[in-house]
Amino acid sequence: MAKILVTGSAGFIGFHLSKRLIERGDEVVGLDCINDYYDVNLKFSRLELTGISQSAIVYGRFVQSSKFSNYKFIKLKLEDREAILELFKKEKFDKVCNLAAQAGVRYSIENPFTYIDSNIVGFINILEGCRHNNVKHLAYASSSSVYGLNEEMPFSTNHNVDHPISLYAATKKSNELMAHTYSYLYGLPTTGLRFFTVYGPWGRPDMALFIFTKAILEGKPIDIFNNGNMQRDFTYVDDIVEGIMRVIDNPPATNSAWTGKNPEPSTSVAPYKIYNIGNSSPVKLLDFVKAIEESLLRKATINFMPLQNGDVPSTWADVDDLIADLGYKPQTNIKVGVKNFIDWYLHFNQ
Repeated sequence: MAKILVTGSAGFIGFHLSKRLIERGDEVVGLDCINDYYDVNLKFSRLELTGISQSAIVYGRFVQSSKFSNYKFIKLKLEDREAILELFKKEKFDKVCNLAAQAGVRYSIENPFTYIDSNIVGFINILEGCRHNNVKHLAYASSSSVYGLNEEMPFSTNHNVDHPISLYAATKKSNELMAHTYSYLYGLPTTGLRFFTVYGPWGRPDMALFIFTKAILEGKPIDIFNNGNMQRDFTYVDDIVEGIMRVIDNPPATNSAWTGKNPEPSTSVAPYKIYNIGNSSPVKLLDFVKAIEESLLRKATINFMPLQNGDVPSTWADVDDLIADLGYKPQTNIKVGVKNFIDWYLHFNQ
């Protein structure tokens, strides 16, 4: 099996991916800076499940898992250039999955420099580490937010994505451009993954499902933006992880049919590919709230609000390439996924 670096391994998706790779038998190195964007206790709780003790974590030093011989963790910032490059040089990874990033659309409006440091400076350090150490495949998290002002549905990887409406989205689009450059110049196989509204157990407290559940249980009102005229392509975390696993195992090839006279955005003459990973079944936000109410057996009090800066009214993933290339399509029903989250949330907070 492969030696794989997973950045963001204390995060929502990174934790789930690391666990799957460990259980499969890969040699996994997890990396995370464990910042305080949201409650660090949730991050430490995720790490504990993979045998990483909070008390053993020291910046820049490896912690060996007490549960899995094929897993170790290191606390590092992606923007720490010397430490990241030294890590790559010593560990000689076969593959890298970069999920570490400063997340959040609205947060990027108030804290722009954080996004440049983590998502741009950090990503160039990952690219340089891959380039100089013979990494066979770099898969990295992009986002459905790159579609920005595009209104053509469903969102296709062949659509133009040159009009982002948040700095977060702009950094993710920048990552795709940077990755293509390294694929072209150095032959580094790279795959960008545009995730669509990921949810599920161990999710982030700043996301709608977590916020709504907490508020309903506390008898507090919830804010529904765009006066309720919102829909999202909610995608269950296990489906996201299955998609990532398949991508990691299938590095992109060059597209011999690609031409600069009619350039296809999602492929290239370089070993480069972009995929959407979404449920391809958009759900109205009010129906999402209804699923939460049914699982909690409680009604929500709703405040209808205008559309927030940086938000888009709708998302909907075209996953035809994912099906054609990898034989895979996310399919967890929203009611099943929400119930799984609620069950976890009630247990975790008891």
